[in-house]
Amino acid sequence: MIVSLLVGAPVIAGIAALTTVGLRRAPRRGLQRLLYVNGLLLLAALCLTAAILAGWADPAHAAAAGSSSKNPGAALIGAGIAVAGSTIGAGFAVAYTGSAALAAISEKPEAFGRSMVFVGLAEGIAIYGLVVAIILIGKA
Repeated sequence: MIVSLLVGAPVIAGIAALTTVGLRRAPRRGLQRLLYVNGLLLLAALCLTAAILAGWADPAHAAAAGSSSKNPGAALIGAGIAVAGSTIGAGFAVAYTGSAALAAISEKPEAFGRSMVFVGLAEGIAIYGLVVAIILIGKA
């Protein structure tokens, strides 16, 4: 763990310095490049996660453990992804519906009940992710 921190800290500091320099020179172009790099890093991380879950990344460990469906770690990773994705989606949904509901209530106060129903439906997205996570953890 200490070795990974010693290696990771200078890498993160270097990336932060390059990002700062790139954004100061050309803010719009620098931000666009930063978004492309972040997208590529996200794609690489997803590919690596898929390779680990499929057992391609460590064939010796996958052969010793048997099939990947009996791996409880995969269920826990799936539960984490379900909760994270649903809460991020619920956050976006509540942000948009909540601001629209406040605007509608400020102009027409009797629309409070109907607007809160939509905000509650947006909150339900996070609960669905939590239910999926509980089901996955129960099968592990």
